[in-house]
Amino acid sequence: MKRTDRLDNKYMPINKNVLVVGGAGYIGSHTVLALQETGFNPIIYDNFSSGHRDAVFSDHVVEGELSHSIHLRDTMRKYDVGSVIHFAALIEAGQSVVEPLLFYRNNLASTVSLLEAMQEADVTRLVFSSTAAVYGNQPEIGLLHEGLPIQPTNPYGQTKAAVEAMLRDTAAASNLKAIALRYFNASGADARARAGERHDPETHLIPLILQVAAGQRDQITVFGNDYQTKDGSCIRDYVHVTDLARGHVAALEKLLARDAKIGGFTPINLGTGRGYSVREVIETAKRVTNRHISVVDGQRRLGDPSMLVSDPSRAHIELNWRAEHSSLENIITDAWNFMQRGLS
Repeated sequence: MKRTDRLDNKYMPINKNVLVVGGAGYIGSHTVLALQETGFNPIIYDNFSSGHRDAVFSDHVVEGELSHSIHLRDTMRKYDVGSVIHFAALIEAGQSVVEPLLFYRNNLASTVSLLEAMQEADVTRLVFSSTAAVYGNQPEIGLLHEGLPIQPTNPYGQTKAAVEAMLRDTAAASNLKAIALRYFNASGADARARAGERHDPETHLIPLILQVAAGQRDQITVFGNDYQTKDGSCIRDYVHVTDLARGHVAALEKLLARDAKIGGFTPINLGTGRGYSVREVIETAKRVTNRHISVVDGQRRLGDPSMLVSDPSRAHIELNWRAEHSSLENIITDAWNFMQRGLS
């Protein structure tokens, strides 16, 4: 008869206590919901600088700074944490150009504190929220895959790439196992409108378009109409936030599986493999909302490539994950329903 109290990991139960750093943010809050639905026990750690207190979906919440290594370590020990999902970061690429040190302190230096706390608390599994921005402006080669060179073009992307390098080096020198999820354009909202996208200021395309539909903004600007695409506007890979949340759970399950055959550090794209142009997004929003959306043309933004679309095949193979909710109409419908809830 098998015993579950043996020191042999073959028989030890899997620790389902997960520290979700940045768990009150956009993708973090959806991931907390997904963790609970799959039997995990999420503990949120957030400083609420950009997260929302009404987006806390766990009974276990610790308010604190990522730079406070001792507080992090004590939190992990108190809740017997077995793994960490790390979302906490500044994300606005434009702001990173103006305030690079802020991004290096918040995104990179604070992650050093997190890794130190994990080592002291003997926590060895980490899912890291990375970004397709690490690829930078690649030649027009089609779908972006994990084997491409890392060449970010702004401090935001540089900090994410630097954290990935730090994870790779730490894993090589210790028993850390980490997966970095490089996702593309996070979008949409929880289908039950429990959580959604609320950045301040808002810079993402779909909520900006919906703000025009809701009468909160006069118009949406299309930056560039002469790209080598079918309608002249940029093409991007939009991934429903619920699919992203599922991807984080799948990555965590991969790391925790007793028979997992995975290296110390693995980067994995989360995307659909299909792109939509800016104008296609606008037209879909018009149909979903049945509202007029005023559009104006603007100049190209410096450094904007014509197409950024993922090759998600590694996620299919390694995580058995596919984007199941990420049709453009579904993304915009859920985002619109969430916005309407806030306006009612």
